[in-house]
Amino acid sequence: MSDARTPAQIEADIISRREQLAVVLDEIGVRVHPKTMMGDAKAKVASTVDRTAGRAFVAVNRSVSDVRAQFVAEDGSPRLERVIPAALVVVGVVALLTVSSRSSGSSRGARRRRR
Repeated sequence: MSDARTPAQIEADIISRREQLAVVLDEIGVRVHPKTMMGDAKAKVASTVDRTAGRAFVAVNRSVSDVRAQFVAEDGSPRLERVIPAALVVVGVVALLTVSSRSSGSSRGARRRRR
């Protein structure tokens, strides 16, 4: 048994290898083309942004649900023992901001008149 190949078989192998190499080189050319690389980079950025936005949405949704659970009972009725104090705090803060903005506004006018 001889493993000797004929020149025609060797030539056929060479042609086959050339075709395989041509395909591989074409694939490499497409992969390293600037447009392909830019498209891949854009896809990665879009994927990262989508993933980050999704995580942020889940975190915000969880926080809103937690806060809502503090002020609304499971049956949907408001928890007045928590809603009323929170509402009073908000009214107090708004009142303080209103008073402070009025007093700083009047003192600005007085400073302008002195000049």
